[in-house]
Amino acid sequence: MFDLIKQDLAALEEAMVDTVHSPVDLITQIGTHLVSSGGKRLRPALYFLAVHCAASFDSKKTMPLAVAIEMIHMASLVHDDVIDNAGLRRGAPTANAKWGNQLAILGGDYLFAKAFSLVADSNYDGRITTRLAELICDLSAGEIIQNKEIYKASRDEAEYYDRIAKKTANFLGVCCEMGGIVAGLVEEETKALYAYGKAIGMAFQITDDLLDLTADSETIGKPAGNDILQGIVTLPVIRALETSPQAAELEKIVVCREMTAEMLARAIAIVKATDGLDYAEAKVDEYLEAACTVLPESLPQDVREAYALAADFVRQRKY
Repeated sequence: MFDLIKQDLAALEEAMVDTVHSPVDLITQIGTHLVSSGGKRLRPALYFLAVHCAASFDSKKTMPLAVAIEMIHMASLVHDDVIDNAGLRRGAPTANAKWGNQLAILGGDYLFAKAFSLVADSNYDGRITTRLAELICDLSAGEIIQNKEIYKASRDEAEYYDRIAKKTANFLGVCCEMGGIVAGLVEEETKALYAYGKAIGMAFQITDDLLDLTADSETIGKPAGNDILQGIVTLPVIRALETSPQAAELEKIVVCREMTAEMLARAIAIVKATDGLDYAEAKVDEYLEAACTVLPESLPQDVREAYALAADFVRQRKY
């Protein structure tokens, strides 16, 4: 899928290790743990693809923003794990599980600061800083929206879409857009790239919510059914609350803060007995079709093909 940017992604790993190194040994330990825990690197990958729309570019100029993008993503996950009291992420202990909430939060703050330091030192187009600041505002707003709705069995599908746009989809859109800005594309093309990335992001998050209900813990690297356990209502559950004959029973489980393993298993069974999974999968297909439709014809063929493959990855991914 990302053969075009394979060298960029390899260089990114080295650059991230260098970036998290600090004179304070504990900061280096936390940062190195987070980098070595892996991840799909989807956000910087989408950024790199857009950068490759340029006839030529300086990797020394483009790399700091790629690192900043992944640092912001990692920082947001660290903070999410503290909020969720999560013990595992990608099959590895979370920062809060290893070092406690206080150090994990400070570690996340450090990553945010390093990200903006990289951008500030690289003299990017002013639009980059603005978009990154707006992005972090959206990440925070999405988390606040989610937090105020936990254990409430919300049936508000529009609010769900707004939440996942802020928490996930806008981020992917901004990555594509910033890559286009760095590549020197015209505004019409950068806006189209943003629309592509946002649509991909919506599909990606809905797929993530599906996997939480259908994949085993070993595959997804965190407990299965964790969203329900945390009181977070996702699209398949919203659909089940609307259509299931056992909706009242499901609602009682979802709003329970002392949920047992048996209650969680029952909730998942109720959701799976409805068309909730199929309904969510259909939404994924809608967003992915929209993503591929909006891609500008002016993009280089190899970039367009890679973006199309990224859409296929989201549709087919199992982790």
